[in-house]
Amino acid sequence: MSESLRRLVNIATFSILQEKLERWHDDYHINTCDQNVARCCEVIELNARVQAQLFKLASLSAAEGGVYGGAAVIKGRLLPLLSQGLLSGVPLPSETTLGVLAESAAKSREINEIQDAYERSMQTLEQDLNSTRTEADDLKHELDVTKDELEAAKRASVNEKMFTEAEVRELRAKLRVAEDEIANLRTRTGMVDTYERQIRRLREDIAILSGRKEFLMNGDSLPLVPTKSSVLELSRPASPYIADDVTQRVRQQNLITRFNDMFAQDRLDAMDILRRYSDDHENNQRIVFAVLQDAFTTSKLAFANYKMKVRSNLAITHVGPETLEEAVQDYINRNTDLYDLPALVSDVLRALNRNPRLRFPADSSYSVIQPFIREACKLAWSMSALSLPLDIAVAGEGELFEDTKYRRSYDADYSAPLVAHHIWPCLMQGLKVIMKGEAVTRRGAGLIRSRSRSPARSLSPSRSLSPSRARSRSPSPRRFDYSGRSSPDRARSPSRASSRAVTASTALSHYGVRS
Repeated sequence: MSESLRRLVNIATFSILQEKLERWHDDYHINTCDQNVARCCEVIELNARVQAQLFKLASLSAAEGGVYGGAAVIKGRLLPLLSQGLLSGVPLPSETTLGVLAESAAKSREINEIQDAYERSMQTLEQDLNSTRTEADDLKHELDVTKDELEAAKRASVNEKMFTEAEVRELRAKLRVAEDEIANLRTRTGMVDTYERQIRRLREDIAILSGRKEFLMNGDSLPLVPTKSSVLELSRPASPYIADDVTQRVRQQNLITRFNDMFAQDRLDAMDILRRYSDDHENNQRIVFAVLQDAFTTSKLAFANYKMKVRSNLAITHVGPETLEEAVQDYINRNTDLYDLPALVSDVLRALNRNPRLRFPADSSYSVIQPFIREACKLAWSMSALSLPLDIAVAGEGELFEDTKYRRSYDADYSAPLVAHHIWPCLMQGLKVIMKGEAVTRRGAGLIRSRSRSPARSLSPSRSLSPSRARSRSPSPRRFDYSGRSSPDRARSPSRASSRAVTASTALSHYGVRS
């Protein structure tokens, strides 16, 4: 008895019956007549099955009380209900069990869930269909607009010449040929750069070997009878830090020559390129000078990091008669091309863009003078890699002019003590001046940049020079006395005229221009 009652409780048939009634109530007005009758029959069938189980439980409960167990309750409560026909229902087979009811309830719940999922999917599909129709309408509208524009363009281009298929094929063939030529030229350019580096390295080696040969062939430097100490001195390599090192002398001389060539040729080429984008001659000179400054600053920092890395790697396995610093410098002398040139060029370009004293058109960039920047970075790295490095002097606008470091430009104010701007840096080795630079002196140089430029300033000689005149150097202008007038006796003096001509020719030869 207790087991049957427990199973009936676990099935929760009355909750299922209540759930079905609620769903029927919610869907009553949208269901058809057949669907409502089917729902009602389903509820009646479930109710009849529950009644059958309750009658079975009532008979089991009455049987526990004997033959007349529960008779009073049955007569008082159940028989009046039976007489009114309230429990009349469809007959149920005797083999109906609680398991059948549970399966029926589970199937009903599953069917309802499937129906709900189907309704939700239908709603989602309807929404997607509506959005797709909207997009299709928009695309159709855009297609109509594009079609109208195409028709208008077609009508406008009726009188213009149209390429035929043969012309298109010919142009494509020319394009392929041009692309192949460009690829070949790029390959040849890389090979030329490699050959130039090899030739430069071979020339340096030849010069070094020649210097060593001269040193060995000099009779005063070697004793007539070779001693043990002289043999040891010849067998041991010379220190790269001595002043008379052949490698140092040869490379230093080559770099100084390259420094002069850059002033005489590369600088003027860069000025020609900058003149296409800006007519401000003084600003272009400032840009070229800033390229040299930033190239040396960037290269020195990169070389310091490179030398530190080489020193840390060689310190692990270094053995030998030479010191660690000598071994590091010897490795640097043998591997002068191990540096990241594109990174140096990028750092210089970023430094130029951050410089507030420079002006350049907004639609252009400093990469137009990238060849000059590359050569400046190469030169700065090679000078930093020397055992006795070469460097440029620190310079700034508005500083006091120094005759030991700079020479005045041809358009400078020779009586002005301050530097308006620099044209070329001064090359130094420690505190020793190797080559003078060039600067422009003006009165009130510190205030020139803060004042607004007058219209007459754009017609200064430095800006109105033609490219051919800019590449040639004229002699120094006449000297003026303090009254502002030229001195006639100086102009008529043959000795002073001849000395002035010698000075001019010397300056021209120093600039790399032949008279």
